[in-house]
Amino acid sequence: MHQNRFKKNRTLQKSSKLWLIYNTFVSLTLVGIGTGVIVGSSIKTITLHNDTKNEIKSKQISINRIDLKSIFTLHNNHRNTEEVTTYKNKEIKALSSKWTKLALKEKGLKASAYLLILDNERYAELESNSVLPAASSIKIPILLIALRMIDSGELMWNELLKTNKAAVGGGAGWMAYQPLGKSFPVHEIATEMIRISDNTATNLLIQRLGGIEAVNKQFISLGLSSTKLNNWLPDLEGSNTTSAKDLSRTIAIVDQGNALKQRTRDLFREVMGTSVSNRLLPGGLLMGLGGQGSDVDYNLLIKGYRVYNKTGDIGISYADAGLIQMPNNTRAVASFLVQGPFNDPRSAKLIRKMAEAMVPVLMEK
Repeated sequence: MHQNRFKKNRTLQKSSKLWLIYNTFVSLTLVGIGTGVIVGSSIKTITLHNDTKNEIKSKQISINRIDLKSIFTLHNNHRNTEEVTTYKNKEIKALSSKWTKLALKEKGLKASAYLLILDNERYAELESNSVLPAASSIKIPILLIALRMIDSGELMWNELLKTNKAAVGGGAGWMAYQPLGKSFPVHEIATEMIRISDNTATNLLIQRLGGIEAVNKQFISLGLSSTKLNNWLPDLEGSNTTSAKDLSRTIAIVDQGNALKQRTRDLFREVMGTSVSNRLLPGGLLMGLGGQGSDVDYNLLIKGYRVYNKTGDIGISYADAGLIQMPNNTRAVASFLVQGPFNDPRSAKLIRKMAEAMVPVLMEK
């Protein structure tokens, strides 16, 4: 009897151990499943969150590019009436009309102008797609191409270029008078091209960018359909061309971050800020603001304005284009081209008058 009780107790102990193992196994399984569900849900949530962020970022980049394309093309694309109407509603018609009246008063002059306020996409224009002699304003897109090549690693900012006979150009600048074979870094060459419009510096840069045809292909890739190099600098015949809209587009796509990386975008503004010629676009703005004095840049600065511009002057054509920084921290781009009789003082005066006429629009809140 004692033996039977022992066997019975042993059987119960064995059953209890089995039951304990079974419960432990089930509990661990359930915990594992629960943990897996939680971790899986978390991973899915994180993945979805990242995917959403990436999608939003992608859409933002896409929107920026579409907006710039729309600004410069859709409001002149008469094949799509609905889109044309939308962007035409953003035209500052009073300023466009004022420019037209100013131009009509000057017989024998052909004028082109384009203003774009970057923060709200409002614009004004006067024959903005007209293809006119670019003079030295074509150096703005040349600078852009050089900086894009720096972004891609095809060009170094401190790379040395040697002066050569084919690159020597007359007119503005001092590099033409340096010994052949003398080396200058790209940053000095690009800066002098803008600062004092050095033509030899420009030719050296064009050579390094691959030559005239290579530069023209780059213009096309940037959507600058009216901008073309046909001659080395100085182009006194006026065979190199551009349009007011192309010049504004060049500056806008840089400022909006669509053409250059952040550091080269900063370089673009720094180099543009060295230009010593300020009598056209900056001078006209100062007139409109009621300012005066020979130091145009300083007098604009104390009024809260800064203009990063580049002029052009070959006698038969005058040009100026620039980024305008305003006191309320908004920005605009404006470009002007005037073609007329050789050294006609009315050409420069008309650009100043058109720049002056922009001031009420730029001061609007």
